Amino acid sequence: MSRTVLCVIELDNYPEDVVARAAWLAKLYDCDLELVLNEPVVSYLGESFVYFAEMQLVADGVRNEQEAVLQRLALVAEDAGVKVNSSTSNERPEADMIAAKAEACDALFVVKGTHYHSPSERASLAHTDWQLIRDLQRPLWFVKPTAWKEPPVIVAAVDPTHRQDQEAALDRKIIQSGQAIAGKCDGKVVVIHTYQRLEEIGTRATWNFMHKKLPVDDLDEKIKAEHQKALDTLADECGVPGEDVHQLPGRTHELLPTFARGSGASLVVMGALARSGLKKRVVSRTAARVLDHLPCDVLIVHV
Repeated sequence: MSRTVLCVIELDNYPEDVVARAAWLAKLYDCDLELVLNEPVVSYLGESFVYFAEMQLVADGVRNEQEAVLQRLALVAEDAGVKVNSSTSNERPEADMIAAKAEACDALFVVKGTHYHSPSERASLAHTDWQLIRDLQRPLWFVKPTAWKEPPVIVAAVDPTHRQDQEAALDRKIIQSGQAIAGKCDGKVVVIHTYQRLEEIGTRATWNFMHKKLPVDDLDEKIKAEHQKALDTLADECGVPGEDVHQLPGRTHELLPTFARGSGASLVVMGALARSGLKKRVVSRTAARVLDHLPCDVLIVHV
C-alpha cells in the first residue's frame, strides 16, 4: 500500500490550506508527506531573448523566496506530526511534472489547490487541473479554502446508469473511497445521483410524432424508476442505508453544488471515466462546472 501523500504547492492556490489538508490526510493514513512547490516563473525568466544580469538577480530572489515559503510550510506539516520531504520545481508543463512525481513516490493521494476557471480554460481543457483529471493515475484531491466540519459529511456522486460504466465499477470505487475516508475520521457518506427528466432535455420531447404526442409524463416515470432501481442496487451492494441515498431530477452541475452546500459536505467524491477506444479519461463540461462551484473539497477517482 502506498505510504506517501504528494502535496502540490502553488502560491496562488491557498498554499496554507492545501498543506494543512495534505498533512491531515497523511496523518489520517499514516503516510509521509511529499511537498513540491511549483512556480515556473524562474524558467520563464531564463528564456528571455535578451537575458540581462538583472533578470538573473530576479530569478535568484524568486528561488530564495520559494525556499523560504517551502521551509515554513514544511514546519507547519511537521508540527502536525507528519514526516515531510520537500522540493521545488520549475518544470513545464506542470501536469507532467506532477504525474512524474506521483509515480516516483507511489502517491496514495495527490493534493493540490484549485480556483475558479475562466470560460476559455473550460473550453480548451488545457488547464493543469483538467489535464490531471484526464491523465493522472492516482486519486486527485482538490482543496478549497473551507474548514472541515465535525463530523464530516462526504458526498459520493454516482451515475449507475452510465453507458461507459455498465458494471458500476467506478461508482463502487467512488462510494468505497468515501467510506474509507469516513471510516478513519468518523464521517458520514451520503450518495447522490442526478438524472435529467425527459421534458428537460428539450422541446423535441413534446413534439407530435405520427400525429400522436409523446407520452412525456409516462416516460419520465419509467426513467425515474429505472434510475432509482439501479441506484438502490448500487447502494445495497455498498452497504449504504436508504436514508443516505438521494436521487434528484435535474442537471448535475446545478444540483450537486446546491446539495453539497445544503448537506454541509466537507468532501465530494466524483469519478473520471474513459470512453471506449480512448486511453485518456474525459473531462466533461459538467465536471468543469461542478469543480468550480462546489463549496468544498473534491476527490477525483477512476478505475
